[in-house]
Amino acid sequence: MLSAKSVFQEILADDKAFALFCSIAASGESQGGWENARIAALVPDSERELAPKITRHGADEDKHGRIFNALMKKRGLDPVPVPPETDYTMLLEKNGIGLAHEQLGRDERLTVQDIVTYLSHSRVTEQRASEQMQLLRKHFADDPDIGRAVRQISSDEDNHLAYCHEELLRFAYAGHGRAIQRTLRACALAEIRIYRDVSLAVMAHMGRILGWSRAKSAVLAAGIHAMYAYERLGGWRRMVSLKMPERRDALGGPASTAPEFA
Repeated sequence: MLSAKSVFQEILADDKAFALFCSIAASGESQGGWENARIAALVPDSERELAPKITRHGADEDKHGRIFNALMKKRGLDPVPVPPETDYTMLLEKNGIGLAHEQLGRDERLTVQDIVTYLSHSRVTEQRASEQMQLLRKHFADDPDIGRAVRQISSDEDNHLAYCHEELLRFAYAGHGRAIQRTLRACALAEIRIYRDVSLAVMAHMGRILGWSRAKSAVLAAGIHAMYAYERLGGWRRMVSLKMPERRDALGGPASTAPEFA
């Protein structure tokens, strides 16, 4: 039976497919680490207390990149080039979502509105990351090869999502509510389209590596399009709601170290 679990089991069992999967994931996490580090360095003076949490967020993303690279190394695999059409993080930036790398590369203080934009973008993308890792955790938490990595990353992504909720609510109470909702909506509608396109591109590459039939590839593509239709019709709203999380001050401490996989 074709399912998310069976598809990932195929990817996990094939060295070339696994190397591509891990390389895509590691690249995205590393980009996120750089972005958060730059944002932490450029936080406006009025929000300096937020800088350690942003730094922690970036350190977690860097750690995730190291984990995916370690998973490849454990199997004697090297990272492979990431096809541009599968680069979720860069495609978001090219579509004007979040803070541009050009802006982050300058040594100019960000504004409070920039921080609201960053947190809104993160709230949307961390929703996606949390859901993806919960799915992997459901099926592979006890897997001897990737179980520890899945559990660690899933827990971190849940912390990141909780942090975004809490900080955005703080800004909303401070009078930024309308700007937050406007930015969240724009981010969510762009993200679901980019996620669809990236998912189709990743599945196309995996299909070529794993030798999927046209029928199997068509079924998987139809599933991706169906998910997009659901999200476009209203599923995107889960990405823009805000509520005080059970995990308070989720990024208030130092980042945990990456587990060893050697």
